[in-house]
Amino acid sequence: MTLERDNKTTLKRRRFIKTAAGLTLAPIAIGLWGCGSSDSNSTTSDTNGSTGSDDSTDNGSDTSTDGWASGGTASMVSDFPDDSLFESSSVCSVALTGAQTEGPCYFQSDYLDDISEEQTGLPMMLCLQLIDESCNPLSGYEIEVWHCDVDGIYSGDTSDSADSSNFNSSFCTGNESDALSAKWFRGIAVTDSSGRVNLKSCFPGWYSSRAIHIHFRIRRNNNDQLISQFGFTDAFCQDICTNHVDYSHHGEPDTLLGQDTVFGSDYNDYLFDIEQNEDGSLLAYKRIIISE
Repeated sequence: MTLERDNKTTLKRRRFIKTAAGLTLAPIAIGLWGCGSSDSNSTTSDTNGSTGSDDSTDNGSDTSTDGWASGGTASMVSDFPDDSLFESSSVCSVALTGAQTEGPCYFQSDYLDDISEEQTGLPMMLCLQLIDESCNPLSGYEIEVWHCDVDGIYSGDTSDSADSSNFNSSFCTGNESDALSAKWFRGIAVTDSSGRVNLKSCFPGWYSSRAIHIHFRIRRNNNDQLISQFGFTDAFCQDICTNHVDYSHHGEPDTLLGQDTVFGSDYNDYLFDIEQNEDGSLLAYKRIIISE
């Protein structure tokens, strides 16, 4: 099991994160499968996250380069796509992999549909579907997600959390007062009859030594089934972080997927499928396959 690096360097940005060590968990055999197409509310991107536009000028308006929206989830007007998003003409097959580290920035959060707490950023529809090895949907499971804000800072208000024993506050929040009083970009949803959850959020930023990522945890009857992470292609992350109005102040990520110590050499298995919605928001989706 690979650990998150503990040698974070000083960041040339508005905020600073102090150095601390990550945490690890025993591996759990699972499969990760991203596939499908969306409904008419979305326009398909290629595997690098490009929308086919050559425009790379930051115009500072309500939308960023390539038509990406800005300003957080308040700018989202498109509907979540239906379950055909996850359909595939191929036979269901599973590529088994191990769980990824929980990291030092987890604490148990609340049941929410919009986890942004009105923070800024590229608005993102986060769609996950949980199925078993026979591709049967798994309903009634909790899927919890957590990630940092546009500057690589995690929220740190653990006052109502039922589990904050492993949370490293100074490392994750930089001891910033706004982060310490917030619960942004954390939430739990329960899978429906299709094994699906939909969350509104914003594309996360980066912090030194890690590729951009989103943590997730799956529970049933208060028992962990899986803890892991998903990421995004290097090209997409570099484009957003250098050209998007909400991210360009922070600049290009310092760690690519091939350099990331958590994802490792099989990072392609952990990448979201992405599309651009008509309102300029990001659609990030993935199937998760677990052994029951």
